[in-house]
Amino acid sequence: MLKKFALALTGFAVLVVTLGAVKVAQIKQMSSMDHSVPPSSVATFAAKAVEWQPTLKSIGTLAPVEGVTVSADADGTIVRIAAESGTAVKAGDLLVELDTSVERANLVSTEATAELNRINLERARDLWNRQAIAKSDFDAADAAAKQAVAAVAALKAQIAKKEVRAPFAGRVGIRIVNTGQFVARGQALLPLQKLDPIFVNFSIPQRYLPALSPGQSVAVAVDAYEKPFAGKITAINSEVDAATRNVSVQATIANPGETLRSGMFVRVEVELPAGEPLVVVPATAIAYASYGNSVYVVEKMKHADGKEYVGVRQQFVKLGATRGDLVAVTSGLKAGEEIVSAGVFKLRNGAPVQVNNTVQPTSNPAPKPANT
Repeated sequence: MLKKFALALTGFAVLVVTLGAVKVAQIKQMSSMDHSVPPSSVATFAAKAVEWQPTLKSIGTLAPVEGVTVSADADGTIVRIAAESGTAVKAGDLLVELDTSVERANLVSTEATAELNRINLERARDLWNRQAIAKSDFDAADAAAKQAVAAVAALKAQIAKKEVRAPFAGRVGIRIVNTGQFVARGQALLPLQKLDPIFVNFSIPQRYLPALSPGQSVAVAVDAYEKPFAGKITAINSEVDAATRNVSVQATIANPGETLRSGMFVRVEVELPAGEPLVVVPATAIAYASYGNSVYVVEKMKHADGKEYVGVRQQFVKLGATRGDLVAVTSGLKAGEEIVSAGVFKLRNGAPVQVNNTVQPTSNPAPKPANT
């Protein structure tokens, strides 16, 4: 009995030793394996120094160089609309004509009276020269002739007031009245605007006032058109708005095709004097975070065992202006440093990477369509 127990115990001991030896071998094999994280595939971009023309952005509204709502200068009934809606007119062109039949009839009578008084004055002058009439009779004839001439001029002025003419060259808007309608003095008839050139009015904070001067270039973007319109600053207001602390600025834009219309909402960029070169990187290279924005710089690193590898170093940066797909870095990065431009979301400080620049993210400072 004891012999059987001893044999069983011996067999169990041999089994335990065998299993232990196998386990030790497995542990040694695992410890000798490389447990490092496989490198992440990333695209890279060499930070570059560029000279961006600094700009000041604002929003504005287009306004005509000259624009009025033409109104009636006298009471009367409209007998003719000479300029229909949307037509181009020159200064002095007839726009609307009111009924002048009564005034013209009175003008014929008044002109006849004026002619008679002129003849009477000539007779009185001849008699006065011959001392045949008193001075008072000559003065009366002279006054009557002048009064008749004044009456003719007054009627002609009344007729002219009923012929509404364009005060300047421009384009007629949608008329407000119709033929046969009676209008009172001062009543609106139709809008008239001069659209070439055209003004753009905008405001800028007072701190930028020293950087502005008449003649500076502006670029005006309108949602309706792909290309921006170029213009120049022509006026800067002499006072700052006390409520907003903004100063009003007016620029003038050539508008030969009258594609721009009064009242349009526009985006304005004012070109400022050139500054220092800026280091720029693609916007996709920035790891945005509440505790600070950063980029990942690609460089050679060493493992704990001394082996070299290509890894990334997280570098916190300060950002400046954005232009298209590029972002300016004001501090924390030098021109020429290689950074990760795509795949930053999967990186950490010291992580190994494998550079693959087969596909690069866009880095256009003026993409089309523009980034909005």
